[in-house]
Amino acid sequence: MALAFVIHEHSGYGPTHYDLMLEDGPVLATWQIPVCPIEIGQTGTISAIKLPDHRRRYLDYEGPVSRDRGEVRLVDKGTYKVLARDEGLWRVKLCGGVLQGTFELVKEGEGSWLVRRL
Repeated sequence: MALAFVIHEHSGYGPTHYDLMLEDGPVLATWQIPVCPIEIGQTGTISAIKLPDHRRRYLDYEGPVSRDRGEVRLVDKGTYKVLARDEGLWRVKLCGGVLQGTFELVKEGEGSWLVRRL
């Protein structure tokens, strides 16, 4: 079953970063990453921070974030397929307008994750 994903550029609240959001039932599982996932090389790895789940409205949202927490701009969106998942691993195949490929999100510690392109 295909689920939705979105990547936002989040600026104006700390250093500019990217939020990767994966549809997970009624919410979006969300990770903050320092570089755009589109820029990850064919087999690259970057660090990520797991954020609280976000509301589904962010699938199509661009603009200011509540409580003066900057602005978000849509970078890419599409669907994804779960290839494997447990408490510390999400292996997904992303099919976006720009971003295509298989990625792993691997938990390293409390809130600390790696995003790896396979």
